[in-house]
Amino acid sequence: MSTRTYTPTAADAEAGRAWYIIDAKGQTLGRLATLVAQYLRGKHKPTFAPHMDMGDYVVVINASQVVVTGAKNEDKMYYRHSGRMGNLKTIPYNEMIKKHPTFPVEDAVRGMLPHNSLGVQMLAKLKVYAGPKHPHVAQKPVELRINSDNETLEVVSK
Repeated sequence: MSTRTYTPTAADAEAGRAWYIIDAKGQTLGRLATLVAQYLRGKHKPTFAPHMDMGDYVVVINASQVVVTGAKNEDKMYYRHSGRMGNLKTIPYNEMIKKHPTFPVEDAVRGMLPHNSLGVQMLAKLKVYAGPKHPHVAQKPVELRINSDNETLEVVSK
């Protein structure tokens, strides 16, 4: 009995790419990021291969209205460093959401993807917008809604 393991090709990945849109209004930042990362990696597909970019495009709208739990609004900090002594900059979450409303979502998703060139390739398929408008209407994105259990997505329209 000779059974062969199916290995997807790059052509299979490109042919099967879909566009999804997720409304982040009122959603918890971390739970939203895990679901978005799953779709960017392609883990929702039966053809998932960890060494390939099998994921789909994801458009996140209303990113400025994402919420964090507990006291993270004041306590969560974003750090950046220029490499020179004494140049560590810290920005609280509530200031970051005012200055760059899409950054917290992008940063949370980036942390959940592979930390190599494959992760960069996957992150390029993420499109985040602060408001409800986006320029990807021509791609006819399928709307995904986060269920009440905050752990699964369901397709709203095809």
